[in-house]
Amino acid sequence: MATEANKPINMNSMSSSLQRTGQWVFSQDIPTDVIVEVGEANFSLHKFMLVAKSNYIRKLIMESKDSDVTRIDLSDIPGGPEMFEKAAKFCYGVNFEITVQNVAALHCAAEFLQMTDKYCDNNLAGRTQDFLSQVALSSLSGAVVVLKSCEILLPISRDLGIVRRCVDVVGAKACNEAMFPCRTPPNWWTEELCILDVDFFTDVVSSMKQRGLKPSSLASAIITYTERSLRDLVRDHSGRGVKFSDPDSEERSQQRDLVESIVSLLPSDKGLFPINFLCSLLRCAVFLDASLASKNELERRISVVLEHVTVDDLLIPSFTYDGERLLDLDSVRRIISAFVEKEKNVGVFNGGDFNKGLSSVSLQRVTRTVDSYLAEIASYGELTISKFNAIANLVPKSSRKSDDDLYRAIDIFLKAHPNLDEIEREKVCSSMDPLKLSYEARLHASQNKRLPVNIVLHALYYDQLKLRSGVEDKEGSVVVVPEAVATRGQVKADASLAKENEALRSELMKMKMYVSDLQKNGGAAGASSSSNAPSNKKSSGKSTFFSSVSKKLGKLNPFRHGSKDTSNIDEDLAGVDITKPRRRRFSIS
Repeated sequence: MATEANKPINMNSMSSSLQRTGQWVFSQDIPTDVIVEVGEANFSLHKFMLVAKSNYIRKLIMESKDSDVTRIDLSDIPGGPEMFEKAAKFCYGVNFEITVQNVAALHCAAEFLQMTDKYCDNNLAGRTQDFLSQVALSSLSGAVVVLKSCEILLPISRDLGIVRRCVDVVGAKACNEAMFPCRTPPNWWTEELCILDVDFFTDVVSSMKQRGLKPSSLASAIITYTERSLRDLVRDHSGRGVKFSDPDSEERSQQRDLVESIVSLLPSDKGLFPINFLCSLLRCAVFLDASLASKNELERRISVVLEHVTVDDLLIPSFTYDGERLLDLDSVRRIISAFVEKEKNVGVFNGGDFNKGLSSVSLQRVTRTVDSYLAEIASYGELTISKFNAIANLVPKSSRKSDDDLYRAIDIFLKAHPNLDEIEREKVCSSMDPLKLSYEARLHASQNKRLPVNIVLHALYYDQLKLRSGVEDKEGSVVVVPEAVATRGQVKADASLAKENEALRSELMKMKMYVSDLQKNGGAAGASSSSNAPSNKKSSGKSTFFSSVSKKLGKLNPFRHGSKDTSNIDEDLAGVDITKPRRRRFSIS
């Protein structure tokens, strides 16, 4: 009978044990003479019944130094107490059920106890071998279950060839189902493989590759297995998942190994995996701190099909776990850079010039996605100007037919970072071309107080130029006016002129204050007219001051660039008393 060690035995358990003993110990008249220990369980049995079927137990008794062996330790038997109990029942001739769940463990236990046909005809090992061949391995589902049960029986299950047989059967039957489906849905077989350990799944995939299964079918199996095995990490694209408090936990370490194994299984053919799957897998690799080789491989695969990416897909490496936002911008930058480099090489190969504004449709699509991605992450408080511009400048400016999306991202960034000074705001806007904004965007920019002055001036100047030339936007599309491109330098000069006007105002205010002082002191100077020499010196000093002011005004001449806009300086001359203005061209009065 079997009892649990270190546990008190009550009357109920005693009667239960006697009842079980009566079921498979053939006689109570012959007392048991050996106790078999299997872990914490003890079995009181008869030696002659065990020796008749088990060559291993016979050797233990024969080779023992004790003349009368009363206790045998079999704690190393595969399958533990449960499998030994079934083997003991077989020795006593008691029937029991062999199933696909226990046949592998029972066969390993029979081999361990040397219960083979070589020792005794129709022994347990032969029975389990027949069941494997005729029942368990006759179907895909049965073979997968047997293979799954071998995970806790390593290495003996592999040494006995059970793992190899199961892998071959699963691989062959999975290939048949993939090519000639006999059930619905057609990919039902991929679901069957999801219960396997990643090592056994790798063996099955290798077996299917050797049999010539199409890469698309392999990709389907890998996708299904990944989504089932990493359910918590890839269940959606929002980044919500399970956060492990201990980065070195066993669960996290197992998932890291799982991700790295899956990446190594990916077929090299292009376009087999949806980009959202690859991005989800990259998110897992980043979060689990997988190997650099695995992350680089995923980034390379994503860059190849980046034209199919959406904003949600591109946000995958930038995820949130329990309120903690982690931006892996380096991965995004490497992916976009690799794609742009690929497009550049393709353009050169096809005889085009990548640097002259010849952008492919896929590049333009990726550019729009990048601008939308910038708008999504612009509100993140720790996003720096340099990182923002680095991503914005990854794609060539010629790939943007309109900068409206980029302007929206810049506006969100400026709103989320209100403490930036004028120079920093100009740096943020440096990646945008104001002349490529639509009419609605320019109208918004002209009234946007968050933008630097030069951007507003660019927008206003372009609208004035359009009014003069009579060119209008058509259905919201941007029309590039040749005059606007030719006069881009003039626009920059006008922006510089606005700053010079400010300096001019300051000089005029100083002159106004000085003239006011002279008028106040004029009476005192006239009363002392008896001494002409001092008067001459004072007159000389006055002329010297006006000469210096005249020189400064000459340097700050607002019209030296050809502009005739004097609306900004008329107000500052009110109050300046110049009784006899000199006639000059472009004089200020």
